Amino acid sequence: MISAVKTVFRFLCAMMLILPAWSSAADAQRPNILLIIADDMGYADLGVFGSDIRTPNIDRLAAEGIRFTHFHTAPQCAPTRAMLYSGNNNHVAGMGRQYILPLLSFELEIPGYEAHLSDRVAPVSQALQDAGYHTWFAGKWHLGDAAEHRPHAKGFERTFAVMHGTANHFNGVGYVEGGTVYTRNGELAAWPDGAYSSQLFTDELIGFIEGNREDGEPFFAVASYTAPHAPLQVPDDYLDRYAGRFDDGYDALRERRFRELQDAGIVSLEAELPPRNPEIIPWDELSDSDKRREARKMELYAALVENLDFHVGRLLQYLRDEALYEDTLIVFMSDNGAANEDFYAGGPRAPFVRANYVNDYENMGTATSWVSLGPAWAEANSAPFRGVKTHALQGGIVSPLIVAGAGVNRSDAIDRSYVTVMDIAPTFIEVANAVYPEGGSIRPMLGESMLPLLTGASDRVHDDDYVTTFFHVGQAYLRQGRWKIVHSNSLFDESAFELYDVIADPGETRNLREEMPARYERMIELWREERVKLGILLPSDL
Repeated sequence: MISAVKTVFRFLCAMMLILPAWSSAADAQRPNILLIIADDMGYADLGVFGSDIRTPNIDRLAAEGIRFTHFHTAPQCAPTRAMLYSGNNNHVAGMGRQYILPLLSFELEIPGYEAHLSDRVAPVSQALQDAGYHTWFAGKWHLGDAAEHRPHAKGFERTFAVMHGTANHFNGVGYVEGGTVYTRNGELAAWPDGAYSSQLFTDELIGFIEGNREDGEPFFAVASYTAPHAPLQVPDDYLDRYAGRFDDGYDALRERRFRELQDAGIVSLEAELPPRNPEIIPWDELSDSDKRREARKMELYAALVENLDFHVGRLLQYLRDEALYEDTLIVFMSDNGAANEDFYAGGPRAPFVRANYVNDYENMGTATSWVSLGPAWAEANSAPFRGVKTHALQGGIVSPLIVAGAGVNRSDAIDRSYVTVMDIAPTFIEVANAVYPEGGSIRPMLGESMLPLLTGASDRVHDDDYVTTFFHVGQAYLRQGRWKIVHSNSLFDESAFELYDVIADPGETRNLREEMPARYERMIELWREERVKLGILLPSDL
């Protein structure tokens, strides 16, 4: 008996010596995670997606990993970001509306419409921090301005954040009275004199990583760029890099982008370009002066994308130089389709913008101009699809996604699997061996981990029964497998849903509602069930 006890005691002592070493080895195998977010980048804007805009650094990342051709976001910034960090629907995450207008302030008291991350979700940053990761954030937040809603309060230990959805790339003037709000580690901060957005966010993130290089702990770093979101402002040496490149106009570019996507293998050779938007004035009908101004917009946009690529390259090169690259899972994404908004042309922000910025041709692209891409070029940059940012059509919700680095067992691959922005948080949690909290008010994530697909263990993330539901300011869709019902009018009317087979018809040109009434009715039934579960309110509910 005594001998047996001694044997057990020796075994337990040995295990006490072994377990810490095993635990450290396991921690060492957990990769760093780098999330890079482009703001309002169109589907067809990257060189590796066929574009003639120069993006060599992002292209190189794609060559080392996987390009996803069916990555679905929300059609606007804040809902996408809420879904991204929570792995859940935008209403569950509190972003049923990204702005609260005075007449609709009652929505702040309604679950789903808080306009900040709700207590029904746990941000992935918090889960990773609890798992021992360093967590760092630089760039656009847009998920609540109050101290308790800032990234520093949501699990990011070091931050430099742009709190608003839009900002000047050179200073803090912004687009509203009082200027843009910035915070550092949760406290109000000023925009550094002489800084440029993409350069500053990159410098900040490199500084965060460098500050903890020696402790050996894994990190979760977010580079949330404000480029290429309007205003289209670039450093002086980028102003004329694309001079004359787009003089043939947006109609020609749209057709060219479509062919380039086909040549790159992103779009099927059997696919057809959807009919052009009849509300857009044909290029040939513009005056010479209007053509000149319009072409300048696209020149500046292309330069802004190229500048973003340069700073993404700086960040990736830093990881290579510090021997961190091979141990880092890297995700590059855009938050929605190409942008059609123009704060200078009209809307509630126009008086302030016009009073503080000058859009004369010679001044376009500088810190004192507020130039937007506009709907015509946005349509061109969304070439295979109908719709742009703010639309629940494919052009507003299908965005570039590239995943490479640690744990990705495919290179220079094109993947046509259906994935959503809600799948990124559960992927990071699984990769980090972290735990998503359960119980209380916290709702389970609706996204599913992409890790089996990244490693080659599976050829899909979702089965054909998986349902995605979205609603935001009248724009709505529900997708199950290849089928999608979509409502693309801001004045919501359930009877106006259309039905598409988005695999056979990615351009959403053939409404099958009348041809397939049984399928349509089943999708409407699903919509009604899901919207109740998610807390989606319709005008008829108020």
